Amino acid sequence: MTNPRKLALLAAAIAALGMGGLAWTGNLGQASRGQTSAAEPRHDDHGEDSHGHAEEAGEKHQEKEGELHLSIAQIESAGIQLAAAAPRELGTAISFPGEIRFDEDRTAHVVPRVPGVVEAVQAELGQAVKRGQVLAVIASQQISDLRSEQQAAQRRLELARLTFQREQQLWQERISAEQDYLQARQALQEAEIALANARQKVAAVGPAGAGNRYELRAPFDAVVVEKHLTVGEVVDETSNAFTLSDLSRVWATFAVAPRDLARVTSGRSVTVSAPDLGAEVEGKVNYVGSLLGEQNRAATVRATLANPNGVWRPGLFVNIAVNVERFNAAVVVPESALQSWEEQTVVFARTDQGFEARPVKTGRRDAGQVEITSGLAAGTQVAAAGSFVLKSELGKASAEHSH
Repeated sequence: MTNPRKLALLAAAIAALGMGGLAWTGNLGQASRGQTSAAEPRHDDHGEDSHGHAEEAGEKHQEKEGELHLSIAQIESAGIQLAAAAPRELGTAISFPGEIRFDEDRTAHVVPRVPGVVEAVQAELGQAVKRGQVLAVIASQQISDLRSEQQAAQRRLELARLTFQREQQLWQERISAEQDYLQARQALQEAEIALANARQKVAAVGPAGAGNRYELRAPFDAVVVEKHLTVGEVVDETSNAFTLSDLSRVWATFAVAPRDLARVTSGRSVTVSAPDLGAEVEGKVNYVGSLLGEQNRAATVRATLANPNGVWRPGLFVNIAVNVERFNAAVVVPESALQSWEEQTVVFARTDQGFEARPVKTGRRDAGQVEITSGLAAGTQVAAAGSFVLKSELGKASAEHSH
């Protein structure tokens, strides 16, 4: 028989055990749910981060190879200048090494016309002088002799004129014979001739100062490029006292071989450049030699250049490009727009987003311009000055994509 008290204790124990089991089960469920809810945000964060990386990667992949996305502000800050690909007249040229020389048509060797002793020198080497300016003063005995001869001829003329007037009056009054009148007239004519001859001798030696002074003057506006005269020096007609040259105009001379003489003709336009000066000037061929030089077997050719600022100094070595043909090119861009990228010649064409590297083929070149034969349409805006900056940025972008 079962004790009633024992049955009651057993029922209470079972009831307590059942409540504890429910409580453990609920806590486990809450713990499970808590772990799940804590993991879920981490899982969601991971999903969002992955999504963000995917979007960033997508943006990078939007830039195709050879494209650069730049804003207007970025373009301006980089100093990039645009130029339009457009039709243009170009010329082909043949280049020759040459040299700047004095314009011999405007170069003079000033020499004294009479012997004497230099009393004063009033011009220095390298000085700019004006036409008629006194370069030197020379004391000359010949000047004194010529002036004395002129004065004597003047006096003889005055006497011959008075004698003629008297004899003419006596002959008209029938007092003297006609022969006396004719002799007086002949003497007057000879005196006039003698005076004219004396004046011409004085004028032939040029401007003269007071007494026996002879003034050596500049024949035109020029620069003193040589001076061989000092005070006290004895000079004569063979002394090269000064060399003057008008440097506002110079010659560019060069040698042309017989094979090119048919294309290098008088009247052709030339472009003369000096790499050492970074200067360039236009001119025209005005002389082609008829003979070939004994040393180089080439004809001497020259072009006259304007030189208002004196930049082109005689003795300067230059490059002379003779334009031998003119033609119309459909698409022309500045040479500064060309860049080399991935073993190709490219230009950076302007797009809505920035620039795009376009491979092109080039043709003839002239004066900093180049013909584009394929790869670019007329009217396209391309980067000219500063295009090397775009090439650098494109290289960086390629390196990032490769990683």
